[in-house]
Amino acid sequence: MATSNIQAEFQCDIETIWDKVTSLTDYSWRSDISKIVVTKPGEQFEEHTEDGFVTTFTITAFEKYKRYEFDMDNKNMSGHWTGIFSVHGNTVEIDFTEDVTVKKFFMKPFVKLYLKKQQLQYILELRDAVETVVEK
Repeated sequence: MATSNIQAEFQCDIETIWDKVTSLTDYSWRSDISKIVVTKPGEQFEEHTEDGFVTTFTITAFEKYKRYEFDMDNKNMSGHWTGIFSVHGNTVEIDFTEDVTVKKFFMKPFVKLYLKKQQLQYILELRDAVETVVEK
């Protein structure tokens, strides 16, 4: 199993960050997915990449403005994602952790690096999306 964690701070309100991260309809800011399909409202959804790769997400915790968790599964890996949200004055801190088990042994040496790269890309795109919202 590989574990990867990323933390970031944003100068905005908690509602803005929470809404961006948890929305299953507003994902245009994410470059890594082409569509999201809700398969069981409030419980399960799929993310599709441009090349047709599908990952299924099953929501396991949803505490508004505090905690969001889900299990993930696709043909290459399975795992769990935890997002913790907290407010410190005018700053929102996010703390995202992914625990992943690869299904193909040859991927093991690369999974940690891949997770770090994906997390960094997500945070950069989230920052761009939130700053666009705040500026309006």
